[in-house]
Amino acid sequence: MVGTLAVTTTVNGQERELHVEPRMLLVSMIRDLVPETGTHLGCETSSCGACTVLLDGKSVKSCMVLAVQANGREVTTVEGLETADGWHPVREGFKEEHTLQCGYCTPGMMMTSVALLAENPDPSEDDIRKAISGNLCRCTGYVNIVKAVQYAAKKQQGLSV
Repeated sequence: MVGTLAVTTTVNGQERELHVEPRMLLVSMIRDLVPETGTHLGCETSSCGACTVLLDGKSVKSCMVLAVQANGREVTTVEGLETADGWHPVREGFKEEHTLQCGYCTPGMMMTSVALLAENPDPSEDDIRKAISGNLCRCTGYVNIVKAVQYAAKKQQGLSV
């Protein structure tokens, strides 16, 4: 295609070759070309965190990353939080601890939580609050979100929840 660049990336375990405009944002590539619509576009200024995904296992706000930067890399969206046994422990924790009201922030919160637990499998409440501080929720007081991450941490450690 004229005016586009070929990007080969793995999204949720599936390799894809996509043609993107040089200025296309990763969030737009994910939502419009893949398409995986669980990643939400909120503020477009990196303030809200609704668009958070994992890029090579690290959480990034996909409204601040160009699609071409995903070339040769692995992207995981909220849709990728499945395991052979079912839901990822973070996704399960968000359900079990009744974290969502409107749900708009939930995908970004979950992806941030997955990245936190990969780096710190037993985070304190302060660690969790610091990690999710870049993700805004206008509906909750964050209490149940913290409980959900604690739930997931226990589940990943094989502890009873």
